[in-house]
Amino acid sequence: MIAAEKGDGAVYAVIGPTAAGKTKVGFELARRINAEIISVDSRQVYRYLDVGTDKISREDCRIVPHHLIDVADPDEIFTAGDFIERTDDAIRRIRLRGRIPLLVGGTPMYYKTIEGNFLSENLPKDEHVRAELETEAETRGLQSLHMEIAERDPIGASKIHLNDKVRILRALELFRLTGRSSSELYASERKMGTARRIVYFAVTLPREQLYKKIEDRVAAQFHSGYPEEVKWLLAHGYSKELPALSGFGYRELVMFLDGSITFDEALYGDIKSTKTFSRRQMTWFRKFQPILWYDLSQSTMSKVVEDMAMKISSGFLG
Repeated sequence: MIAAEKGDGAVYAVIGPTAAGKTKVGFELARRINAEIISVDSRQVYRYLDVGTDKISREDCRIVPHHLIDVADPDEIFTAGDFIERTDDAIRRIRLRGRIPLLVGGTPMYYKTIEGNFLSENLPKDEHVRAELETEAETRGLQSLHMEIAERDPIGASKIHLNDKVRILRALELFRLTGRSSSELYASERKMGTARRIVYFAVTLPREQLYKKIEDRVAAQFHSGYPEEVKWLLAHGYSKELPALSGFGYRELVMFLDGSITFDEALYGDIKSTKTFSRRQMTWFRKFQPILWYDLSQSTMSKVVEDMAMKISSGFLG
């Protein structure tokens, strides 16, 4: 076993485009080095989004403890500030137990928050104000609320789509609680959390192989409870407008369930969107430093995990 690192030193991360194999590599690496995994996935934070996010099983979580999974309901606002606060806490507690925190996931923005970029302070929230705004949205309409933002903050309003209910309500909530526009607050906010150095281990595959894996995985999800999962969420009152349900896959299945598109159109739409997302991930990840790349088509998973474990054991910092 590898001894846990001390203090606020560098942390290690396993990254890569969706379907490349980072989850399996991260799991095996964690077993090898006595680590606990902190999920860096903006959709796995939500409860009930299981099939569509390819969430790890409860059985595997008993083998390797996972953090930042199932920490919010689909209709909750979960910000980058929430993520970094919980991540800081998880890293601290994992180290206190003499174990190693290992970041695993594919949400680039979350990694930048851990490094100390794009962080936001814990801006105020008020459930009563939010409830009032929800009622106003129903009675006045989103366009009217958007115009209210534009009157106070034209620049901020220009960055919010007319139908983006979550961001419209959040901007108005902040104004009513602080008397300041969201643009002003975000421009002047302090950074929160501990800026950390991350050493990245990135796994990838040649594009043709990656696309084939994406196609196979999405097809398996669609035939293994994904439509039923979305149907359950809608039946329990979770709006299709929520950020948790507006991402690819969930978006297409909502359209299938309301009769707008066919099952095959939803399937192919999710595949297309997932491929596009994987390209965007790679654009981000190529800029990450320090980083070591592993092509899983050129080596076995066991050899890749062995090399990563050896580098962590030796204190490799890139």
